[in-house]
Amino acid sequence: MKKIVLLILLSSLFLAGIFVYQQAKFNDGKLHIVICNVGQGDALFIRTPSGQDVLIDGGPDKSVLTCLSNHMPFWDRDIELMILTHPHTDHFIGLVSVLKNYEVKAFATEELKNKAAGFDKLMNLIVSKSIPIRRVLAGDRFILKDGVRFEIVGPTEEFIKKTSPGGFIGESGEFASVETLLRYGKFSAVFTGDSQAIELKEAIDKDILGNVVVLQVPHHGSKTGLDSQVLGILQPSLAVISVGAKNKYGHPNPITLDLLKQFGIKTLRTDQNGEVEIISDGSSWGVK
Repeated sequence: MKKIVLLILLSSLFLAGIFVYQQAKFNDGKLHIVICNVGQGDALFIRTPSGQDVLIDGGPDKSVLTCLSNHMPFWDRDIELMILTHPHTDHFIGLVSVLKNYEVKAFATEELKNKAAGFDKLMNLIVSKSIPIRRVLAGDRFILKDGVRFEIVGPTEEFIKKTSPGGFIGESGEFASVETLLRYGKFSAVFTGDSQAIELKEAIDKDILGNVVVLQVPHHGSKTGLDSQVLGILQPSLAVISVGAKNKYGHPNPITLDLLKQFGIKTLRTDQNGEVEIISDGSSWGVK
């Protein structure tokens, strides 16, 4: 009997220790942005200063779950906002696993479909869970109670109609992609999905996108995602490329890497640096 009591006591102390440690680690009152290492795909996790969780894309498989468990307390099973930049499989497949393991409060994406069976599975799962769906366009925004703002800077409705007639997007083409500008105090970051330089230029021309601190390099560093005009306006201090090692697409393209180097922009890559975490208090920021 004494052994059982001792075992229960030790187990309780162990769990209490884990709770205290994770409480201090994951609730430090700062903004955390994690570019998850999911191979050839995109998944970005944001934990706000008040502990609200936002996921942008989910990568090509369930490896995104490892990223979430590494950056959320074990008792926190809520995702306040899930954003899908566009319906390509390397961005949405992992969201199915997230939906099965976490309670998602809201879902946002653009008005595009993919004929791939996996996309229907994702959307049917969202509907079956009665998760509110918001179709977003440039000008929409999400403002959280701790001052973190998510501003949709692209695409416009006109851009979607021009690049994806019929409202469908294929696996072999890169068209409209939700571009999200995060603002917190003096800190800013833009998340680009698979957008191209032409879409970023549209946001710049409409004066809803300018200088940023952090840039997620579009389309895994493809040669059409950036150009000198776009970088000249954005002037990021840090660029991050989400890309798989030795991928068949040749990402990131040497042209894009050379362009970033010409502008003197520090560049990190998930295939070389692994998971990248950016932390900010709204004024200063750093990379972990």
